[in-house]
Amino acid sequence: MKNYTEIIKSLTEKDFTENTVNLHMHTTFSDGKGDIKALTEQAKQLGYQHIAFCDHNTLDGYRKTDILKEDIIIPAVEFDCWCGYVFLHLLGYGVDVNNEELLSYCAKTKRETEADWVRIFAKRHPKDLIKAIHNAGGIAVIAHPCCCWALSLESFIKKLQGYGLDGVEVYYPYDRHRGIIKFHSRQTAEKIADKFGLIKTGGTDLHSASL
Repeated sequence: MKNYTEIIKSLTEKDFTENTVNLHMHTTFSDGKGDIKALTEQAKQLGYQHIAFCDHNTLDGYRKTDILKEDIIIPAVEFDCWCGYVFLHLLGYGVDVNNEELLSYCAKTKRETEADWVRIFAKRHPKDLIKAIHNAGGIAVIAHPCCCWALSLESFIKKLQGYGLDGVEVYYPYDRHRGIIKFHSRQTAEKIADKFGLIKTGGTDLHSASL
């Protein structure tokens, strides 16, 4: 079995910025427009080394297809949750997609994977999710941290690290609505990750049908 944690740890800024790695993409299994198999074929044709589909609150993309047989795939999921007054997205990478504990936190309906007005009422807590991600053999990473409405991003990430957070999504293009509601800079997020010795990941948060 692949050591996904070591693979992710080995990745550098160049891997993410030169379009050979994209660890944050969505498919029709949540609110994306792209077919999971079609996107994988596109990635292979474009020479990507590693990709991860992080559909909202679901692992169905992996459980209902044979996509894990592809060498470039790193299994992943993106959970909606609240930490106090802060709404955040928590990524789980390298997880066992059949782990029962992790599946218990997954969506029970399709709306919970695609409708913002439903997902924002999520009652998951990052402490519980991080524990479940670890128990499923994965690592926990905070997604697009600059969009988290935390008065101090450093204090917030330190709190999450106390729960077991492994990494920070640093190489992320803050465009579209993410650029409008951004409260902190990407440089700040990177400095915090370095300060606390956290793994740095990246991806485009793709929702379209093509890379």
